[in-house]
Amino acid sequence: MAFAEVPRPALQADELLVQVHAVGLNPIDNLIPKGDFKPILKMRLPATLGSDLAGVVVEVGSAVTRFKVGDAVYASIFDTPHGSLADFAAVPEHAAALKPATLDFVQAASVPMVGLTAWQALHERIQLKRGQKIFIPAGSGGIGTFAIQLAKHLGAHVATTTSPANVELVRGLGADEVIDYKRQQFEEVLQGYDAVLGTVRGDGLEKALNIVQPGSKVVSLIGPPDAAFARARGMNVVLKLVFGLLSRKIIGLAKRRGARYAFHFVRPDGGQLAQLAALLDAGSIHPVIDRVFPFAEAKDALAYLARGRARGKVVVRLR
Repeated sequence: MAFAEVPRPALQADELLVQVHAVGLNPIDNLIPKGDFKPILKMRLPATLGSDLAGVVVEVGSAVTRFKVGDAVYASIFDTPHGSLADFAAVPEHAAALKPATLDFVQAASVPMVGLTAWQALHERIQLKRGQKIFIPAGSGGIGTFAIQLAKHLGAHVATTTSPANVELVRGLGADEVIDYKRQQFEEVLQGYDAVLGTVRGDGLEKALNIVQPGSKVVSLIGPPDAAFARARGMNVVLKLVFGLLSRKIIGLAKRRGARYAFHFVRPDGGQLAQLAALLDAGSIHPVIDRVFPFAEAKDALAYLARGRARGKVVVRLR
């Protein structure tokens, strides 16, 4: 990773040119340079890192109808040819939404990927309903702090894990049951859950199957990817087979518990960001930010995030 002078992005007809004010970092920003997502993401090298942004529109493509120059917007441009850790970024119109009016640019930049991930996983995949019980591990992390709040907004009973230092944080976000992972095993405490949102690598997902009841849904954000995911992305037959084999064990274990397993890969969606903006402006959900770094220290920000100790989000401020 290095800084470089590059030309401003050339806009397609359906894109906005955004002067970036702030960029929210996500764990995947550290995994992509290692090649972990090479079979999945189609990237042109040299690539600009970063997915989440908040900024001001300075130019619009000829086919853009929903935005104008001067609009303050926020977006995730994950899984597009563009990156956000730059002075200017090209943003597909369908990926953008007006910035929540009550948030500044740093706060808004912290939301897109975690907000969309939580929204899509809880609304679309799990279809979480009022009164259901959901387990969201690592509650003090970027996705955890947002997903807990959204699940509570939907009326669910939420359990999470965290360290002793973060117990009050996650309780304040709405968690009903908090497991100190240094002293307790969550699978020995929790029972009868309707859903699990897999956010932690390792054997935690398999252990979580011990707490679910028949008819439950287990959605993983960290894998293993399944054959359905490969089919949805139009991958070749070899990758469909590979992902099918990788997920065979967890799918089988879930079936024995009467549960269904699915891997979720977030997608940009400006319409969903607009709905999240309404919740943010209403105060139903609020961003949780650990640290803000200046642009010149973006590499330090990524290194800090990689330690896995951030309480909420890490953001890079450009302006």
